[in-house]
Amino acid sequence: MSIEKEISSRSNGACELCGSRNDLKIFEVAPIQNNGRVDDFVHVCSTCSEQISNPDKMDANHWRCLNDSMWSETPAVQVIAWRMLNRLKSEGWPQDLLDMLYLDEETLSWAKATGEGESDEEVEFHKDCNGVRINAGDTVVLIKDLTVKGGGFTAKRGTAVRNVSLDHTNPTFIEGKVNGQTIVIITEYVKKS
Repeated sequence: MSIEKEISSRSNGACELCGSRNDLKIFEVAPIQNNGRVDDFVHVCSTCSEQISNPDKMDANHWRCLNDSMWSETPAVQVIAWRMLNRLKSEGWPQDLLDMLYLDEETLSWAKATGEGESDEEVEFHKDCNGVRINAGDTVVLIKDLTVKGGGFTAKRGTAVRNVSLDHTNPTFIEGKVNGQTIVIITEYVKKS
């Protein structure tokens, strides 16, 4: 069974956040935890997807739906609920829901991995050679030739590295595939494209 069918079956053909049955899509919850298996995704409507991806388009009242969906047994849904409640906590009511929400240690670590819920002073972002923030899933370009230790090749300057993942223990490291191998790259040697 494909990931789309598994997620649609799990969600009963509805948005796992607000319950809408219109314009549904699969949304990847970054950073990937389960090697791209069904547990890394949520079924969301276009309204939820747009507001998750674009904080400027937030409609706080839309997210009152989290009062129900935060109790989902699906960790990816719990992660999105936690992140959205943190994003909205200045509204007042989301803080009450956050106080009730329990996430196990692993799920909470996943929820915090993007820095959601922390003030900008507390978060160390991954930044390229120009100081531009790098996010999980971005494409970066190498700005110098890099010898890949243990890989037996040199990653050439100008190589595009797509869909990078972030090392959440060190903001100076990202991971990406070059020549079919996943390598660790120091952020000062890349620029965001």
